Amino acid sequence: VQLQASGGGLVQAGGSLRLSCAPSDRTFVNYAMGWYRRAPGKEREFVAAITWSSGKTYYADSVKGRFTISGDNAKSMVSLQMDSLKPEDTAVYYCTARTSQVEFNHWGQGTLVTVSS
Repeated sequence: VQLQASGGGLVQAGGSLRLSCAPSDRTFVNYAMGWYRRAPGKEREFVAAITWSSGKTYYADSVKGRFTISGDNAKSMVSLQMDSLKPEDTAVYYCTARTSQVEFNHWGQGTLVTVSS
């Protein structure tokens, strides 16, 4: 299954963007979905995730209070609302899903978010 992310683009600092992700197979079953990002010259880092069974959401400290993850379990679709964007949020954002008990093991192709100062 492929995870197809969309919604990236160029925005000024303080602006908003909404990323969306959907699987190529809408019958794709998973335990959780989320987002990671990789900024230029940096390691990939966790951004946010949602666990379907509990509905719990998780955020990196750097985005708490600014980003909101939401999703539709039945469709395995997930979105990331990003508000109050900062230049340091500039990165390629990757949608991910977990079908194992341990780690995220399905990845999308990434969508570029650029925040100008």
